[in-house]
This record gives sequence, C-alpha cells and structure tokens, in this order.
Amino acid sequence: MDCGEKVFVFEELAKRKERDDCWLLISGKVYDVTQFLEDHPGGDEVLLAASGKDATQDFEDVGHSDDARNMMKKYYIGEVDSATVPPPNKIKPQTYSVTQKDDEPGFLFKILQFLVPLLILGLAFGFQLLGKKEKTEA
Repeated sequence: MDCGEKVFVFEELAKRKERDDCWLLISGKVYDVTQFLEDHPGGDEVLLAASGKDATQDFEDVGHSDDARNMMKKYYIGEVDSATVPPPNKIKPQTYSVTQKDDEPGFLFKILQFLVPLLILGLAFGFQLLGKKEKTEA
C-alpha cells in the first residue's frame, strides 16, 4: 500500500449500498462504482446486489475481461482493513424431511373415506334395481 492510501473499515463500506452511494469490495480493494451504475453492461441491480459485502466471489464468477479489470482502476478509492471483514458465511445445505404425524390420516385412508360411501351407495342402488327387476318378472 502507498503511504496516504485510504483504509476503510468494513462497517463503513457495508453502509454504501444505495443508488446514490454504492461501493464494492473486491479482492480487498474498495471501489466507488456510483457513477458506473448506469453504464454497467450487466445492469445496476447486479452492482447494488453485490454492494455491502465482499463481492470478490461474485466478480470472479462472472469472468470479467481484462478491459473490465483495467476499467476498475478508475473507481478505486482505497483498501479495506482485512481485520474488520467478517468471515464468509459457510452455507449449509438445508435438509428437508417429510414426516407424517400419527394423528393425520394417510392418503389411502382419505381415499377410502371417499370411496366406501360411494361403494355403499352403488350397492344400494344395485340391490334396489335388482329387487324391482325380480318383482316385474314374477
């Protein structure tokens, strides 16, 4: 680092995530990209979403060209004090489990609740028709 180079604490950088004041942290360097928001080829929302945190991984994942990396120099305003940067969150995959409560009837039980009355109703009509048919034949 040069003498007189500005060093920012992460908390200050984290507050700068609005359209009129947008800073990015990329590889330990701080960039004020407020004036670049409208010109960014990926749109301003991409930059706003990356602000307020360490955007290094977001920047690298896109695969920026050498021209884009050279353009960054224009927006460079200083370094971040690495001791103030929180560690990256380790995202744990969420596990989902489907359990059936003992007091909830199962799917088969629900179907039977619907089909059994229909079966009884069908049998009743069948016996009624059969009884009428036997009376008319006798």
